[in-house]
Amino acid sequence: MTNDIGLFVPAPGSGASGVSAEQSAEEPKAPELVYGSAEEFLHEQLLPTYVRDVDGRTAKWCIEWYFHPEALSRIEALWRAWEHLRLDGATGMSVWWRDHADHHMRVLLDPRGPFYKCDMEKHRDPEHLEPKKAPAGWFPDVRRLQPHLA
Repeated sequence: MTNDIGLFVPAPGSGASGVSAEQSAEEPKAPELVYGSAEEFLHEQLLPTYVRDVDGRTAKWCIEWYFHPEALSRIEALWRAWEHLRLDGATGMSVWWRDHADHHMRVLLDPRGPFYKCDMEKHRDPEHLEPKKAPAGWFPDVRRLQPHLA
């Protein structure tokens, strides 16, 4: 499994930043990130400030949280939102707590959430949903229906 879910890195082959010299001279420089990764954000910001009793009954967490794709994606989303909203000196942090932290942490800590089989002592691989494929033609590939831009 890869853990590159939405990282702050340019796409391969897109150049160092994907921005031309003219664009970078005209536009202000993007603010620097406070945290270099979602993991650093989790350990340095999120978990020290979002303190809950993880008793296994009303809240669960996996000691090896990084093996859970849903957790990776949600923590990445929390980090990205925090990095963006921290720049709003008025209501940014309130919006982050209300719309992002409270929402995603409630899902992550839910006893029936992504860590439902795990505990603070041991990771256990979750059972993944195994849906059947729909009959051919039910979901056409829309990329083939759209003209490609040159």
